[in-house]
Amino acid sequence: MDNGYGRGARGRQWRFGPNDVLADSATVSLREVLNRVMANIQQDGPRPIIPLGNGDPSEFPCFRTTPVAEDAIVSAEDAIVSAVRSAKYSCYAPTVGVLPARCAIAEYLSLDLPYKLSPDDIFLTGGCTQAIEVIISVLARPGANILLPRPGYPFYESRCAFSGLEVRHFNLVLERSWEVDLDSVEALADENTVVMVVINPGNPGGNVFTNQHLAKGAIPRILEFTKDDFFNKIIDVLRQTADMCYEKIKEIKCITCPHKPEGSMFVMVKLNLSRLEDINDDVDLCHKLAKEESVIITPGSALGMQNWLRITFAVDPSSLEDGLDRLKSFCQRHAKQNK
Repeated sequence: MDNGYGRGARGRQWRFGPNDVLADSATVSLREVLNRVMANIQQDGPRPIIPLGNGDPSEFPCFRTTPVAEDAIVSAEDAIVSAVRSAKYSCYAPTVGVLPARCAIAEYLSLDLPYKLSPDDIFLTGGCTQAIEVIISVLARPGANILLPRPGYPFYESRCAFSGLEVRHFNLVLERSWEVDLDSVEALADENTVVMVVINPGNPGGNVFTNQHLAKGAIPRILEFTKDDFFNKIIDVLRQTADMCYEKIKEIKCITCPHKPEGSMFVMVKLNLSRLEDINDDVDLCHKLAKEESVIITPGSALGMQNWLRITFAVDPSSLEDGLDRLKSFCQRHAKQNK
């Protein structure tokens, strides 16, 4: 038997191959876009790489996780041994998550709600990717559609293509601090709309729709023993870097930050190509910036916003300052000269 499009023993042609719809949607991956930007980095360059494109603050010491979580992991070996010897956990675990963890999370989230959550209200997943997969799989049905924000996280589109769910985009209004355009939502929604995705605090806009506290999911020990001052410290660092990001972007002539970020870890900035000499679009800028300055920024095209940039400020302050200074130098070097 031949692989791929070869012929079988009876002369029949095999049609093994990928689903074209899924193959196309896979190219929209945010990680794939960042990988292409990273490929322009000169690994032997004289300066360290500054990642202002991805949303993973864990590599910076100022965003190190709580010692309670680290201690819980270190002591996990004893807990695993005890669990195995108890013979209580040899069967399949509940697909929604173990009860003690769901009880602790329900209790924690209820602190900021006018009502009390039950463990049955909690569904634990291995991160946002699995959560999106579960939700889309549950909601998908023939003829159904989903309303997604633009700009937004592209994995939704990829998963919807896999499940055959029609995607309809509503806009986040720049002039109103990235608020939802309710008129566009009303125009898009119909009897086949099964869900509308709302991200708060906003990614990638950095906006906050309400003052409701952003809850963490975590295991019972972390929720019980992590003190408020740990979270307050992280929030203070984010507030500091958000302020720095907003102020330093004002110094860069070819980009504009329409709104100061209020939450999340990101900010969207508008690219003014008319001020640049040899930059074709946002993707071209990010590739050249990575090559020349070893600074990684996400092109807005990956989020449905061409000629915008997404910058993360979940970075230690000194690295953020250095990265934005390099971005400024890059823009000055590529600035269109007045004739």
